[in-house]
Amino acid sequence: MNPLWLSALLLLLAGGLLLVLGVRAHLAERQMMARLGAHRGGSALGHMGERKWAARLGKSDPETLVLLARLGWRSSRRRALFFAIQLGLPVGLTLLTLMLQSRLDEPPAMPWLALFIAFAIGYLIPKRVLAAQVRQRQERLAQEVSLMIPMLRMLFEVGMTVEQALRVLAQEGAEILPEMAVELRQVLGRVDAGLELGQELRQVAFLMQVDDMTDCFAILEQLIYQGGGAMASLLSLKELLDDRRMTTLQERVSKMSAKMSVVMMLFLFPALLIVLAGPGFVAIIQALGDMG
Repeated sequence: MNPLWLSALLLLLAGGLLLVLGVRAHLAERQMMARLGAHRGGSALGHMGERKWAARLGKSDPETLVLLARLGWRSSRRRALFFAIQLGLPVGLTLLTLMLQSRLDEPPAMPWLALFIAFAIGYLIPKRVLAAQVRQRQERLAQEVSLMIPMLRMLFEVGMTVEQALRVLAQEGAEILPEMAVELRQVLGRVDAGLELGQELRQVAFLMQVDDMTDCFAILEQLIYQGGGAMASLLSLKELLDDRRMTTLQERVSKMSAKMSVVMMLFLFPALLIVLAGPGFVAIIQALGDMG
């Protein structure tokens, strides 16, 4: 048998074996949880088993679990989907590379190098895409904080508490604050389960690593424990966020002006040189032609 096909077959068998073992462990754990509990208790234990299985899949790469949580993929099904993609994509690219190599008239000197590169690229692409999506979501959350603060101030002015205001934003503000509403629903769901609101806000802010969100939730946590001073604190935070956004926009404008200068030098200057110096060069060429 061709060594290339043998290595690809072994790689495919290894990936399939890992997938089968994971599925069997998941099914066995779910059956055990179903036997231990019934109705509500059994459902809670089943969800606990799913979380343990998803955590087991990402035990070797905790950074990926953090990125998935920041993206909002906190359920075991979504985590299992990502890990399946991360496992299947390198195997698929490796097999595709092997098929392309088998159709070449002359095989390469080091065929394993292309297979290794394809496997490495297939393994790294999902995580790079995940990190990019997380950065975009963090930027959207930072923008939504500026919209959430005036809404919180209006809700506080009508006499609502922090929890009541957050529930209104989670239910009625999904169109204006889509990403923030998702996080607030997660927080309020844990609060309904008996956890403390201030602690949950602190944990979500620590998980998301968004400065604007951290400052806003710190003020809300202070209001929960101490009360009073909501309007002044939120107004100060709103002004601070506006100053940050203005500074960021000024930096972007300055960088854009520098980039546009380079573009003008590359494209506009040659055209301008042709327009201004072209007639002189044409006249010189004609004069030299007449002299010859």
